[in-house]
Amino acid sequence: MTYIEQLGRGARQAGHSLMQLGTAQKNAVLRDVAQALLDQAAYILAENKRDLAKAKENGISDIMIDRLRLDDERIADIAQGVRQVADLADPIGQVVRGYTNLDGLKIVQKRVPLGVIAMIFESRPNVSVDAFSLAFKTSNAIILRGGRDAICSNTALVQVIRQTLSQSGIDENAVQLVEDTSHAVAEELMEAVDYIDVLIPRGSARLIQTVKSKAKVPFIETGVGNVHIFVDEFADLDTAVNIVINAKTQRPSVCNAAESLVVHSSVAESFLPKLAAAMDAVQPVEWRADARAQAYLPQSVPASEDDYATEFLDYIMSVKTVDSLQEAVDWINTYSSHHSEAIITKDLAHAEHFQDQVDSAAVYVNASTRFTDGFVFGLGAEIGISTQKIHARGPMGLEALTSTKFYIKGEGQVRQ
Repeated sequence: MTYIEQLGRGARQAGHSLMQLGTAQKNAVLRDVAQALLDQAAYILAENKRDLAKAKENGISDIMIDRLRLDDERIADIAQGVRQVADLADPIGQVVRGYTNLDGLKIVQKRVPLGVIAMIFESRPNVSVDAFSLAFKTSNAIILRGGRDAICSNTALVQVIRQTLSQSGIDENAVQLVEDTSHAVAEELMEAVDYIDVLIPRGSARLIQTVKSKAKVPFIETGVGNVHIFVDEFADLDTAVNIVINAKTQRPSVCNAAESLVVHSSVAESFLPKLAAAMDAVQPVEWRADARAQAYLPQSVPASEDDYATEFLDYIMSVKTVDSLQEAVDWINTYSSHHSEAIITKDLAHAEHFQDQVDSAAVYVNASTRFTDGFVFGLGAEIGISTQKIHARGPMGLEALTSTKFYIKGEGQVRQ
């Protein structure tokens, strides 16, 4: 039996046992996990420092190291996120609909767990806890495969969770970490059709493409954020400046950070120099612009075709000038990863057209794309942001980790 088969068998068995837990018991365990994370913060931070040291030795950028870093405040936030999941309504057992059909059969459709979830993610160790808490609340077992950059942090976090589960009399294999970070083992996980009900990859475009080409298990495409902001001809330019700065610089290493700026040609001359000056005062950004935008951004460099399709995760932004609202919509639909987009405008008709026609999971009017987040949307911690359309789209909270089952009661009916 291979390593992944052992993990899969343990997860499958644990998943069956989770179905026997009531909501109150699951909530109590989640609160115990939150407290254990706080109690063992020193151990977790010591392991995280090992990851940080290796990252610096390997020349990883400061922005990407920030994704990896834990501190007391971040651990407190992680623990609070677990408590918030405990406070959310449990979707398991919820009745979606109930009716009696023409044959007199009483039919009820209820929410049930997916079963065993596998998750492949990269450098953010908080994902381990977020994913566990959502999976556990929905009675799903989960197998986590984080990146090698965060292996010490993830091992510590999962160990704390497993200890808490064991102390509560619950099968600790409800959460397991793939400690072998080789690509071969990751690919084996993608092919474990006998054990995995759904795979959720969360990370770079390269990771997503690998899953799309290698996975045999069902998967939900998440995470890649080539996010656009369109400054319309009817935009309030001061509002636009504030939103673009926030969306680009507040935390450039996350998937809801803006990567591409689309500007209507009628406001480009007044807006772009104003934005560049304000941006320089906060955080200088490298502009990769088309020819018309370059005329107003003297420090910019010419944008390539690849630049318009790239999630930079850095202080870099592509700039495209357009002559109409529809041209902006068509451009965004061509280059977007279908994550989050925004329009800055005072024209209601333009706002509605943009939201209707742009094909992304979250479409904003006059607000930063940084709000695309399960917690902000009131879903609790999220397991990812789906950029596809089947089963789940946008921030994936508890309900996205459920399926449904039909319960049918009869009184001896047979079909004629």
